[in-house]
Order: sequence, then C-alpha cells, then structure tokens
Amino acid sequence: MSSTQSLLLITLIITIIVVVMAMLLINRRQLRDIEELDNELGNMEDLHLERAIGKLDQMELAGESLATLNTWKKSYQKAAELFPEIQRLIEDGADENARYHLVKSHQSIKQARELVDSVSEDVKNSSDVFTQLLESNRENKAQYDELMQSYWEIRKEILADSFDYSVALEEIENRLSAMEEDFAQAKNLSAQGDHVEAKRVLSKIRADLTALKTKLPEVKEDQHDLQTVFADQLDEIAAGYKEMRDAKYGFGSLDVLLEIRQSNDQIDRSLAALAQLDLEETSKGMKKVEKEIKTLYGILEKEYKARPFVEKNQDKLQRLLTHQQTVSQQLIKKLRHIDESYELTHGELDESRELEREVHKMDSDYIRASQRIADGRAVYSEVQDDWIKILGRLQEIGKRQQELSEAVDGLYEAEEVAQRSIKEFKQQVSLVYRHLSRQNLPGIPEGFLQMYTLVVNEISKTSGELNQVRINMEKISEELVQISDDVDRLQREAEDIISSANLFELTMQYSNKFLDNETVVRARRNAMKLYDRDYNYKDALDTIATAVERAEPGSYQRIENAYYQEQKELID
Repeated sequence: MSSTQSLLLITLIITIIVVVMAMLLINRRQLRDIEELDNELGNMEDLHLERAIGKLDQMELAGESLATLNTWKKSYQKAAELFPEIQRLIEDGADENARYHLVKSHQSIKQARELVDSVSEDVKNSSDVFTQLLESNRENKAQYDELMQSYWEIRKEILADSFDYSVALEEIENRLSAMEEDFAQAKNLSAQGDHVEAKRVLSKIRADLTALKTKLPEVKEDQHDLQTVFADQLDEIAAGYKEMRDAKYGFGSLDVLLEIRQSNDQIDRSLAALAQLDLEETSKGMKKVEKEIKTLYGILEKEYKARPFVEKNQDKLQRLLTHQQTVSQQLIKKLRHIDESYELTHGELDESRELEREVHKMDSDYIRASQRIADGRAVYSEVQDDWIKILGRLQEIGKRQQELSEAVDGLYEAEEVAQRSIKEFKQQVSLVYRHLSRQNLPGIPEGFLQMYTLVVNEISKTSGELNQVRINMEKISEELVQISDDVDRLQREAEDIISSANLFELTMQYSNKFLDNETVVRARRNAMKLYDRDYNYKDALDTIATAVERAEPGSYQRIENAYYQEQKELID
C-alpha cells in the first residue's frame, strides 16, 4: 500500500471516529432533553387540577369567584388537551434517539418543547388560582374574625375614653358604622360563595381599621392640646399682659388681645377640622397657634427683662449725656480759640460741632423716652436697644473728642519746636558758610552759592509764616522737613568742596615727582585752571589724580586713604 493510500485510510478512520463521537454526544444531550421534558409533563399531570376543579364546582361559587374559576378552568382544560400530543412527541423522540435517528429525534424534541413552554405558564397560573379559591373561604373567615375582634377593641377603647375623643366622636361613630355595613357585606358575599369580592371588602375593612387606629392617639393628643394646653397658655398670656399693662408696660402698636382672639379663632377652626378627622389640616392650624403663642410669650418676656436695665441706667445715662454735652461745648470753645492762632486743616472745628449736634439729638431722644416711661407708654425692649446704642456711641464720641483735644494741644508745642528749628537751621547754615570761607580757597563754587541762597530763602520764608497771626502748622512742619534735608545736603556739599580742595593740594604736591612726564605736566596746567579760575575743585582733583595714578598706579589711593585717616583722628 502506497503512502498516499495509507494517509487516506488514516484520514477516513479519524473522520469515522469523529462522526461516531459526535453522534454519541448528540444522543446523550437529546436524551437529557427528553428526560427533562418528561419530568415537566409529569409535574403538570401530578398537579391533578381536575380534582381541584371538582372541589370548586361543589363549593357553588358565585360572582367574581365563579367568573375567575370559569376563566382559569377553560385555560387549564385547553392546556390539558395538549398533554397526549406532548407525550407522543416525547416517546417518538426517545425511540428515534435510541435508533440514532438523531435528526428526527431532534424535531420531535423541538415540537414537544414548544408545546410544553406554551402550556406550562397557564397550568401554573391555573394551579395558583385554584389553590387560592379553595383556601379563600377559610382565609376570609379567619380574617373576618380577626378584623371583627380589632373592631370591637377600638369600640371598647373609644367608649372608655369617649371624653378624650369628644370633638371627633360623631365622625368616629360614622366611620365605625360604615365598617359595620362592610362587615355585613363581606359575610353575605361569603355566604353566597363570592369569596373574591368578600376578600376585597375585608381588605377595605382592614385599611379603614388601620387608618382609624392610627389616628386615635393623634386625635386624643390634638384635642388635649387645643382645648387644654393652648387655651391655658392663651389665658396665661392674657392675664400676664393685663398685669404688665397695669404696671405701665408699653407694647407700641402691638394689640396682644387681638392676637389672642385670632389664635382662639384658629383653635376653633382646628377643632372643626379635627371633628372631621382631617388631621393634616388640624396640624397646620395647631402649628400656627403654637408659633403665635411662642411669639407672644417671647414678647412679654422680652419686655419684662428689659425694664430692669432701663430703670437701672436711666439716671446714669442722663448724667453721661449732661457730661458729654459739657465736654462738647468746652471742646468747641477751645477749638474756636485755637482757630484764631492756628489753621485747623483737618476740619476739627466742624467735626466737633457735628459731634455736639449728635449728643444733643441723643439727649432729645432720651427725654422723649423718659416721658413715655412716665406716661406708661414705653416699649422697654425698644428703649433698651436705643439706650445701649447711645451708651456705646457716647463712649466713641468721648474718645474722639479726647483725640481732637490732644491733637490741637500739640500745636503750641509744635510752634515752639518750629521756632527752635528755624533758629538752629540759621546757625547751621551760617556756620557752614563761614567754615567754607575760612579755607582760603580761590573762590566759592557757583553751585554751592545757589544752594546756600535757596536754603537761606526757605528758612526766611518759613520764619515769616511762623510770625503770622494764623499759623498753618501742618504746612510749616512739611517745610521744616524739606529745610532739614536741604541743610544736610548743603553741609555735605561744603565738606565735599573742602575735601576736594585739600586732596587737590596734596596730589599737586605729590605730582612734582613726575615733572618729566608730559602727561602729568599737562594735567597740572589744566587742573590749576579749574582750581584757580573756575573754582571747580572736584574736577581739578579728578584731572590731576587721574594723571598721577597713571604715572604711578596706587599712588592717589594712598594719598586719599592717608587724608581721610587723618581727618578721622582729628574728629576722634
């Protein structure tokens, strides 16, 4: 046998094995499907719903119960008619599968599955309905007895505590009577065999009983609050209000008795809602009354607590106002006098007058409040709030008036300081000029003379302002600061001129070493012109110092260091 033939043979054998294995697997899977279908059909048949239908027929159902039975009996009977066909398909599928007619078996299994799926839901629902109908009579009776017991317990409770429910007693009785009619209807429906409708009525009775049982504690509590708690509180408020009015407490435009009447009207409306068992509307009304009662208590308490403060601080506030008015008048008088000699540049006099007017207004308000207290018309809480503000504001005004007084007190001292400063500046400028003049220099630089003249004029101008009838010390203070800076600058300029001139002479002397150096000789001539003719001592020093430094590096630095060291030692 050739290799090609051998390969074909092997391939054929493998293919046969695969086919056989596949058939075995399909056979086993379809066998499981057949067993599953057979179990489902058996479960439906084991329900024996024909027996349940027979029992229900014997119960002589009526109304909704009978209609329900007929509907689902037809549904089950229609499904049961397919049981034999399903059984046949299952058996055919099993036979074909056993003979390995797998395709035919699959078709039978598929048809059986479709039929089982189409009837299983109807069979299950029919079974549930039949079971419910069979148990409905027993369940209804048990539920009827339970609800009847609850009904009589509620009646017993209401009878025992009838006073606590007196407002809503009529409506409660109406609802209990309606329940009695429902009980009678449920009993008649059960007797007639209409257990489904009887169950609906019993469910309604349960809901009504639960609702009434839930409301009863709230009815009792609401009636107590409305007729006892709120009424007593409003009576207490009315009595307290009358006593406070007799004790000359004022309440302004608030009519407390009117508020009480309105709250009593709301109580009546809430009781009317409670009589109809409208607990939601009752609750809304009660919240309004409760809020109003809380507000009225708060008003009375607020006025009662405010009065001791007012009585305690009445005399004290009068003394403070009188004192502050005196202080205000004295400050204005003082500022007027100072204003004759000094310009008050920050509106101190106008501010003090405004503060005086404010104190006067507070005094007027205090007098009016005191009159209302005497007449018994004062709302003490409002008076307390006003007086607390006045006390705080008086403290602020007193502090500000003290600041204004101290600020102007410093004007006299500031004037004396300014006079001394002008005198010192004159002396300093004169000393600077004389010191520079004594240096035996060829002349004084023009720039220094201009600066000197400027400073002298500034001092003269400020001195003249200090001798005027009304002095602006703020302006003078600013000018003195500027003069101080200019005097310092003038002193530094004079020191720079003297140092430059002295260093020039020292450097010129040192340059004699380099008379054979044309650059140094030329620099000496130019420097001397700047020194003798132009009085430009700084440039003269720069010219000769540069030439010497080039001829002998570091030489000028030694001359300069030695000079300043000597000056330092002279000072020390």
